[in-house]
Amino acid sequence: MEYEAVLLDITDDLAVLTLNRPDKMNALTTQMRAEITYAMKDAAQHARAIVLTGAGPAFCSGQDLGDASSTGKIDLERALRDEYEPMLEAVYDCPVPTIAAVNGPAAGAGANLALCADVVIATESAYFLQAFARIGLLPDAGGTWFMPRQMGFAKAMGAALFADKISARQADEWGLIWEAISDDQFDAHWRKRAAYLAKGPTAGFRAIKQAIRGSYDKTLPQQLAAEAHLQGECGRTRDFAEGVVAFLEKRPAKFEGR
Repeated sequence: MEYEAVLLDITDDLAVLTLNRPDKMNALTTQMRAEITYAMKDAAQHARAIVLTGAGPAFCSGQDLGDASSTGKIDLERALRDEYEPMLEAVYDCPVPTIAAVNGPAAGAGANLALCADVVIATESAYFLQAFARIGLLPDAGGTWFMPRQMGFAKAMGAALFADKISARQADEWGLIWEAISDDQFDAHWRKRAAYLAKGPTAGFRAIKQAIRGSYDKTLPQQLAAEAHLQGECGRTRDFAEGVVAFLEKRPAKFEGR
């Protein structure tokens, strides 16, 4: 696919997927959702970590309300099922680690697209906004699932009902995201984090994702069994063998991602 609404760069096992409509605050259109879905799946086959970020001053302002192909007399249920769900699943179910590098405002579905990633790193001047109630809707694109799990019922309900901006610092303190970084250090910081993941034990990272994401539906005995199974698989990888040898030789491990 030739991309128009996004940019995809894959270098040294790291894919950077950039939402590229800066004049529209990277608002989501039908075309952009399709491109994100395809690019995520493509990148997962060629990279060992993926970063999702935005061009210009915003990360993503959510649905483009001026997109005639997406709004107008839109069937919201159809759009969510046919366009948003595949995009969100491509991010959430990605087999390699994902980072949302939130470089600016993340609103509506744009906020929840960020929360879909494994790790969210935001610049301190960014904010998260569940703006849906302002136009008579409820948070979608996974917002009602991510928020209560990551920052608790009370904060999630308040964010949804009042549609207040949540600063990156607040999001960090409340557990909604992994960390908020000063603006001047943000770019270098997320690139360092992403490079670490791209050169790490990919199979081990995949098992971590699977175990933690699957824990919500399991009892403790079921989770212990799942951990044992996944650990057995990790123990048979080349990266585990290399990690042990590197530890004994007191040197950094050189993981191959297998």
